[in-house]
Amino acid sequence: MPLSRFTLTFLLALAGTGLAAATARPNILFLFADDQRADTIAAHGNTHIKTPNIDQLVHTGFSFRRNYTFGSNSGAVCVPSRAMLMTGRPWLHINTNTLEGEVLMPEHFGKNGYTTFGTGKWHNGQISWLRAFQQGEAVMFGGMANHLKVPLRDRGPDGKLTEVRIGEKFSTELFADAAIRFLEKQDGAKPFFLYTAFTVPHDPRQPPPGYAADYANRPPLPKNFLPQLPFDNGAMSGGRDENLGAWPRTPDMIRDQLAEYYAMIQHLDAQIGRIIAALKKSGQFENTIIVYAADNGLALGSHGLLGKQSAFEHSMRVPLIFSGPGVPRDQASQAFTYHFDIFPTLCELAGLTPPAKVFGESLRAIWSGQRTKLRDTVFLPYIQVQRAIRDERWKLICYPKIGFSQLFDLQQDPDERQSVYDDPANAAHITRLLGLMKAWQEKVGDTLPLNPTSKPPVKPDLTGQKRVPDQWQPEWIVKKYF
Repeated sequence: MPLSRFTLTFLLALAGTGLAAATARPNILFLFADDQRADTIAAHGNTHIKTPNIDQLVHTGFSFRRNYTFGSNSGAVCVPSRAMLMTGRPWLHINTNTLEGEVLMPEHFGKNGYTTFGTGKWHNGQISWLRAFQQGEAVMFGGMANHLKVPLRDRGPDGKLTEVRIGEKFSTELFADAAIRFLEKQDGAKPFFLYTAFTVPHDPRQPPPGYAADYANRPPLPKNFLPQLPFDNGAMSGGRDENLGAWPRTPDMIRDQLAEYYAMIQHLDAQIGRIIAALKKSGQFENTIIVYAADNGLALGSHGLLGKQSAFEHSMRVPLIFSGPGVPRDQASQAFTYHFDIFPTLCELAGLTPPAKVFGESLRAIWSGQRTKLRDTVFLPYIQVQRAIRDERWKLICYPKIGFSQLFDLQQDPDERQSVYDDPANAAHITRLLGLMKAWQEKVGDTLPLNPTSKPPVKPDLTGQKRVPDQWQPEWIVKKYF
């Protein structure tokens, strides 16, 4: 792969100094949120949330406003999402979510001269983490924890993981502190890859003291709020997320949870500000690419759901922002992108050749103006119960096990509130989208029959559903579900 324009310029500038090989490539600061919807950034139009530091990344960088995680092979959507991020491959191409035999993004950078450091959540096994990072501190292995009692491990001087210790601060602060300590040691002798994976705003929703006060009036309900999804989408019962509130959903309950969710994002934003301030103080800011992203979205009342186990936009679309040298300022694209595009993008910016099996494509061509898009459609396969595809205007969702389908005109109905599948005028769109969906299936090796019919679905019986206690108990939630 040819070197990026930024890399070439830097190499030429340093020619003859003897430092070019060590310092020409940009540092990478990767900031990764957990369960953050794409519509929870003030600079992207949400006037009910405070995110000044993420907003600054928006204004100094380039936002991909139609970025998705490529569905999921698990109800714990964050596991395959992180696997796809780290491999640059769709979940259908990954043998196991613990990533045996895969070349991982930090691992690849480490083998090409980067110092790699990881902190925060890692949901893909301890062996793969040790392979990915040369250094690390305050790592949480697993899906979630009480944010005030996070089980942590470090990479010791012997290259092994230390015994578990319990963090003494809020999770977001613990991970920010570890990232800052790493940055304070950087002198520019080698480029670094710093991966900071937060565990917020994933539940238990425990906003730190003082932050909930800013949302005492509570955010408004999502435009597509429903008390209950009127059919069983294959992920309504038996899972954890949908049991975090009673059926039917009430406006008060959803607004309470949104207030806690927004407060946790605001606290996350403050810690991001601390990390970026430390990066500037280290003298490495001007030569650092900052990536901000999240593993998946969350319903929180949209369509009567609470979790991320659906192909709706609120669950599969997530933030993605690049900021740093060579990246245009305060610009955005509506091109369709995926998490697995990040790996090859960072490789191009660093002048590295991606591993041979990487499926994604570099996004640099979008912000450089060489291309307006990488793909015409987005395919969203969720375990064996949902398949979705969307283009610029239309979105088709098939529920193969119940023989039900939905079609949304996203131009007229961006919140997916009214299916127009049964309108005869849309038959051609359905046929076209089914053809595109089958082409995607062939491309990625998905063999699930689509069963595209509009048989009226059966309303789910949720009267026997268990749920967590009214008073949120983080230890109870973690013990029961993780």
